[in-house]
Amino acid sequence: MPQNPPADTASAPAEPRREAPAASAPAHLRPLSGTTLVVGTIALSLATFMNVLDTSIANVSIPSIAGDMGVSASQGTWVITSFGVANAIAVPLTGFLTQRFGAVRTFLASIALFTLFSFLCGQAPTLGVLILFRVLQGAAAGPMIPLSQTLLLSSYRTERAGMALAMWSMTTLVAPIAGPLLGGWITDNISWPWIFYINVPVGLVCSVVTLAVYRERETPTRKLPIDWTGLALLVIWVGSLQVLLDKGQELDWFGSPTIVALAVAAVVGFVLFMIWEFTDTHPVVDLTLFALPNFTLGTVMLALAYGMYFGSLVLLPLWLQEYVGYTATEAGGVLAWVGMFALLFMPLVGRYSQRVDTRWVTSFSFLVFAVVFWMRSRFTAGDTFWEYSLPTVVQGIATATFFIPLLAIILGGLAPSRVASAAGLSNFVRITAGSFGASIYTTLWDNRATLHHEQLAMAISPGHVSAMRALQMMQAGGLSHEQALGVLNRLIDVQASTISVDEMFRLSAWLFVGMIVLVWLVRPSSSGGAGASEAAGAH
Repeated sequence: MPQNPPADTASAPAEPRREAPAASAPAHLRPLSGTTLVVGTIALSLATFMNVLDTSIANVSIPSIAGDMGVSASQGTWVITSFGVANAIAVPLTGFLTQRFGAVRTFLASIALFTLFSFLCGQAPTLGVLILFRVLQGAAAGPMIPLSQTLLLSSYRTERAGMALAMWSMTTLVAPIAGPLLGGWITDNISWPWIFYINVPVGLVCSVVTLAVYRERETPTRKLPIDWTGLALLVIWVGSLQVLLDKGQELDWFGSPTIVALAVAAVVGFVLFMIWEFTDTHPVVDLTLFALPNFTLGTVMLALAYGMYFGSLVLLPLWLQEYVGYTATEAGGVLAWVGMFALLFMPLVGRYSQRVDTRWVTSFSFLVFAVVFWMRSRFTAGDTFWEYSLPTVVQGIATATFFIPLLAIILGGLAPSRVASAAGLSNFVRITAGSFGASIYTTLWDNRATLHHEQLAMAISPGHVSAMRALQMMQAGGLSHEQALGVLNRLIDVQASTISVDEMFRLSAWLFVGMIVLVWLVRPSSSGGAGASEAAGAH
């Protein structure tokens, strides 16, 4: 019987009944152990990997998709843009959805819908239908990353929070690199729909395992009104900003009325969104988190660092393919080396992170990043594969010590009820910063390359001895004067782009050095990464 007889209750000693409850804590507050912990960790990590993979797996498949559907390559890029826009908008809703429906239900719904829309993307007969399903896929994916992080932390004991964050971080850093490699191989050897179909078996397995492991660990819920106005303003300003960033280079930025209109919509929408969210009783995004110094500093550092990390992830293979002559697979191979040290050191960092002040670990990470970008700033177009790859190998050390301390700074010390909102908001800022980084890197690189091309071309006059000798040698080899000038122009292009890419990497190195100052504005925490786990206990 669920109740004791009144006589027993009255006669039983009061103290022993209060001392027993270690085992009577709510299920969602108790850490997992043994096989259950291992299986749950794998399921959550796979879900995160699948999500992050889809942000980059379609990049190398755009020409094939556009060709099959009879559209231009520029139109085909909306396959990438649509996912990014919807994903960025949906991420900040994580806190609201978690409080309304529970962390486990929201996470399971996210996986199920993501898997369904992945399958429908592969079935899409036209570009319009594909874009529609990519929007829905991106929206469904929004809560997946912050909730996988929250559920993972709740599965581990406080002293093992660093290890949990290490497991999670490996998937978010390796997946963007694996995406282009896997997408290119699938497109070349099978067909592009399979870049979406591969999500189906992974999604089904993750759903079944997550349901089995976490169904008794649901978080408390409460009925909240939906902030439709805040949601609409969020869609307007984030959507406008994301499209502006993706299409600005193609449409000549503010020389285009479309870009100007998007900029106005983004600015006005952002201002109205801020005013509304700070005054609404039940805001869709908890902006009051920015009143917490550690959350704000941690989020700013995460945004800046990830923006430069992701921007270089776009810029380096682009330069290698366009001006050094690398194939997509070779360029991906240069980037793949980041996984060697990252996979080796992350478990160690996670295991021992509680013993070291997170500010020292973060400073070390930023310093290594600065060294990596300084090494890249010395690239020439004639370097070998291993010379291009060495900085990427070293970068693995930086990535291994990157996410774990920053997440501890962002989530540490928060009340359990605010962790999902904090994780969602910080991930939203990270995703948006990645878009900023990719756009700023490629735009500045292109503009600086154009400037350097003009400067180098102006230096070559009819009286320039070396240039005239080179033209004569090419003509003596059988080229016409116009062909020789074309070869010379290509050589100038290569040099201009190389000077420009070196400048971008040098700027990044100095920015990482400067960010070390921000690290030491963070208030110290004696619990290290454990604070994140304690804050996530209810999730």
